[in-house]
Amino acid sequence: MTPDSRSHELAVVLDFGAQYVQLIVRKVREQNVYCEMRRHDVPLAELLAERPKAIILSGGPASVYGEGAPTVDPKLFEAGIPVLGICYGHQLMAHVMDGNVEPGTTREYGLSQIAIEEDGSDGLFEGIERQPTCWMSHGDHVTAPPTGFRRLAVSADGILAAMGDPDRRLYGVQFHPEVSHTPFGPKLLRNFLYNAAGCRGDWTSADFVDEAVARIRETVGDRRILCAMSGGVDSAVVALLARRAVGERAVCMFIDTGLMRLGEPQQVRATFAPLLGESFVAVEASERFLHNLAGISDPERKRKVVGETFIRVFEEESAKLGDFEFIAHGTLYPDVIESGGGATARIKSHHNVEGLPEDMRLTNVEPLRLLFKDEVRQVALALDLPEEIAYRQPFPGPGFAVRVNGEVTPEKLDIGKRADAIVRQEIEAAGLQREISQYLAALPDVRTVGVLGDDRVHGYPVVIRAVVTDDFMTADWARIPYDVLGRIATRIVNEVRGVSRVLYDVTTKPPATIEWE
Repeated sequence: MTPDSRSHELAVVLDFGAQYVQLIVRKVREQNVYCEMRRHDVPLAELLAERPKAIILSGGPASVYGEGAPTVDPKLFEAGIPVLGICYGHQLMAHVMDGNVEPGTTREYGLSQIAIEEDGSDGLFEGIERQPTCWMSHGDHVTAPPTGFRRLAVSADGILAAMGDPDRRLYGVQFHPEVSHTPFGPKLLRNFLYNAAGCRGDWTSADFVDEAVARIRETVGDRRILCAMSGGVDSAVVALLARRAVGERAVCMFIDTGLMRLGEPQQVRATFAPLLGESFVAVEASERFLHNLAGISDPERKRKVVGETFIRVFEEESAKLGDFEFIAHGTLYPDVIESGGGATARIKSHHNVEGLPEDMRLTNVEPLRLLFKDEVRQVALALDLPEEIAYRQPFPGPGFAVRVNGEVTPEKLDIGKRADAIVRQEIEAAGLQREISQYLAALPDVRTVGVLGDDRVHGYPVVIRAVVTDDFMTADWARIPYDVLGRIATRIVNEVRGVSRVLYDVTTKPPATIEWE
């Protein structure tokens, strides 16, 4: 389900295995240019048929001169389309043309200062200070740019940091403009999109509503569609889009899996039953989910079990309501990417992407498949959803199946849910709920020694996880005040039986993910 490329200009990012290639996509969209990712080996004719206004080559872990290294058709650079190479893409541009790339005797990782050449302000670096700081992460580097290119910037170590051929509108940068550690990155991307590629900037997430409604209507026709409701912003947006598209032929079904947060099933019913009326259906299936998860400790397997169980329950319950041919999910772009939906490695299988059974009877419809979380929130507001829904705390589809590490048991579920409820209560009591992007409690599958009263106990540790992020693809740990952390820890140990200590996770993403499994 993509925006109509006939009505919007399109930028394409070719993925060479960069772990967070979607950051490039998101940063381009922030400049009001619609952008999608494609695999690096997409046939050139197929790529050109999309009529992209600009193409960006991502970074990647390979060496361009290595055996089997990913590459592109050299004719790409003769197609007349503006191209920007980033890191590996920068080196690949030089390698495929007649430049030279070599392993560096000096490697550059982390913050680095570059110097823009006197003639380097011809569009790409327009409005950017002469010696800005950026983020480098490379060992190889371009030692000689291709014919027609000139040096635009060099690093403090004398390494080529940027090159360009303005006549052919081809540019390469060794640093990463997509990350927050390169403060001028958004400006450079905007310069490339508007100055080099001539983009107009004709797309916003609000534009997505009419296009998504039209596509759902075209897909479903005069048939019926089942909307998988979780109570979160993603599924709520999908439900409203479907109802706008086909009216009462969209039925919204909420399944209580037993894996949700404390009190959440009741809250979902209270919120959405009045909003959706008779088209809202609630199903109790907690015993079935727990039975299917029994004895399973591998997180990937748990995700797949949850995904398949969801579909089977949806199929059985929808059959009681009549004939349905489609099921709509709130799948997002990060779900697709993290599940291995590009050249990047699989980080974790999302239950609604990789966990769906091959023989499912219902046809999948995913209106949000190419949106990021912050874009979905904007769509929610455009649909007049209340802010408490639009900014609801994210919660994984498998729920506490992936917040309780190891086998999911009723005892561990109870501990995890009660600890998580305390975390949420104290964060909200401190007025931090809008400052922290996501906060939760996870339960590791280990026991630790503690002392409660005069007794030695062997209980579970609870890990508090709280992060700040714009896109949920990279994240920093939230600096929660010590007094708030202290209250959380005290309450959990005192109020949740079976807990012996409380820990705070201060790992960024990457290397960690936000959830523990």
